[in-house]
Amino acid sequence: MRGIRGAITVTENTEEAILSATARLVEKMMNENGAHVSEIAAALFSVTPDLNAAFPARAVREMGWDTVPLLDFVSPDVPGALQRCVRVLLLWNSRTPQTSVRHVYMEGARVLRPDLANRGEN
Repeated sequence: MRGIRGAITVTENTEEAILSATARLVEKMMNENGAHVSEIAAALFSVTPDLNAAFPARAVREMGWDTVPLLDFVSPDVPGALQRCVRVLLLWNSRTPQTSVRHVYMEGARVLRPDLANRGEN
């Protein structure tokens, strides 16, 4: 099993913005890794405390992820932390070497892992 990490910032605390950003992020995470939903054991979603208009996991339910266990939670409110951010951890049943997994940091969340975001893939 491998973990695929990802994060994206959201423009505003609205249902539409949260779901749209989450869907874009997860689609890119899946595409970058050649993963299929049938290989996903579980998906974990966290949001910063300033995002409470929607559960981000709903975005993948609406994408047809009916059999994947999903969990939403709120990240700690750490002073100076990036705001309006959705983070995702996909647990992927794959024999892909961990060093070949492509993690995805998009938009303002690139600052969380510039070493990965600056590879030119995101």
